[in-house]
Amino acid sequence: MKYLLAMYLNPDVMAKLSEEDMNGIMTGHQEFIRTIRESGEMISTQALGAVADSSVVRVRGGLPAVTDGPFLESKEFLAGYYLVECTSRARAVELAGMIPDAAIEGLGIEVREVVFFADAETEVPMA
Repeated sequence: MKYLLAMYLNPDVMAKLSEEDMNGIMTGHQEFIRTIRESGEMISTQALGAVADSSVVRVRGGLPAVTDGPFLESKEFLAGYYLVECTSRARAVELAGMIPDAAIEGLGIEVREVVFFADAETEVPMA
């Protein structure tokens, strides 16, 4: 089963962390990646750019309308993810608990099962 381990970032929380804590997070991610690679559970991971540089596209009346900035006004935003394949939801939750961000007060990891998956090589069925 595939799971998305979504990492949410709160800039206010991150701004209060010491340089040592920030380095610990980075080292922790490196260790986590090594762990899930060795276990064969890692599919991919991505870190996303700053939410201030994002755009939201909505099509209204057949015309795209582009708005700069995040989709919602929120303190937290999606900062990146790990896509993993593991035996159970319980294991996905266990993996999420190993991500260093999960140990920081005010941050968290969302665990969601992937119900449809296609990569660049997968033919997507047409309805």
